[in-house]
Amino acid sequence: MTNRERAMNILHFKPVDRLPAVHFGYWRELLYEWADQGKISRELAQNWRDANEADRELDRMIGWDFDWSTNRSANGGLFPAFEPKVIETLPDGTQRTQNGFGVIEKVKPGVTSIPSEDDYTLKDRAAFEELYLPKMQFSMDRINLEYFKHFNETRPYDVPVGLQVGSVLGDIRNMTTVIGMSYLMYDEDEDLLADIIDAYAELQYKCTEEVLKTGAKFDYAHFWEDICFKSGPLLSPEIFDELCAKHYKKRCDLLHSYGIDIISLDCDGVIEKLIPTWLDNGVNTMFPIEIGVWGDQFGPAREKYGNKLLGVGGMDKTALRRDKAAVDAEIERIKRLASLGGFIPCPDHRLMPGTKFELVQYYAEEIKKIKI
Repeated sequence: MTNRERAMNILHFKPVDRLPAVHFGYWRELLYEWADQGKISRELAQNWRDANEADRELDRMIGWDFDWSTNRSANGGLFPAFEPKVIETLPDGTQRTQNGFGVIEKVKPGVTSIPSEDDYTLKDRAAFEELYLPKMQFSMDRINLEYFKHFNETRPYDVPVGLQVGSVLGDIRNMTTVIGMSYLMYDEDEDLLADIIDAYAELQYKCTEEVLKTGAKFDYAHFWEDICFKSGPLLSPEIFDELCAKHYKKRCDLLHSYGIDIISLDCDGVIEKLIPTWLDNGVNTMFPIEIGVWGDQFGPAREKYGNKLLGVGGMDKTALRRDKAAVDAEIERIKRLASLGGFIPCPDHRLMPGTKFELVQYYAEEIKKIKI
């Protein structure tokens, strides 16, 4: 079987010869670590991107079958984006910079982490209508028509390929920051957050529609959100359902009309309370199903929602920083999840610094021995 057949069969509860060894990429710092250790070349570390030739070369070296992030998309974000620029350099060298979402971040040179958010631009209706709404307008400039018209001739058919269909709330959170989004939910202009979400969702819908109209074929579709943390969602499930459910449904109905029935969504953190909105409106595959400090999420969710809930991920990647015993224990745990069907094990996020090259090779080798 090809890896595409394996993955699609698993997610449709059909027979497969074995589990595929699937990953979700790497922190760049880990690749530089491996280069310093002589495991890979510095050039390979520098050139790596999801699903590019460097990624496939790493797959061959490690034993992976494929990267789940083998996805394509239109330009569905702010267009043009805000100009990235340094606003101020503080005495300790920290820089206050504006990113492409118009958010002001504090970036300390030499420190690798998610930058801290210091300020944001999208605070009121004037900012939305004057600065953001013009960047949320659809135009055919966002679609690489020639690429997608010839996509079926060039796309890989040995691995599943997804269509990125954007975000409903995650990108909005990137524009407003968590603090800003929280204020907007209770702002005196009670319709402002809904208007922002509606405008951005319509853009994302049009981008998805135009790509599909080219005739390009995809195995699945994929949302990105990241709107949960270790204690649950960043907003109440009731508000989320009120503001966002209709946009998932509209986009998923479109995907279904083009024969795409596997629709996955990337949301970190504890997602339990938002699963009903996603499932009720067409999203059926959770990813990456982080383990974090809270443990297995997929097993209890499958018990609750049955086979209509699918999953990719759910493998505790921290085992790959420890030893073979830890990896073996994790394989035994996810083997039980895989036996439920509709579930593809995959490290629950990008592999981080400290991950051991030989343990990743061992995991990829062992996972391919599992028959379900």
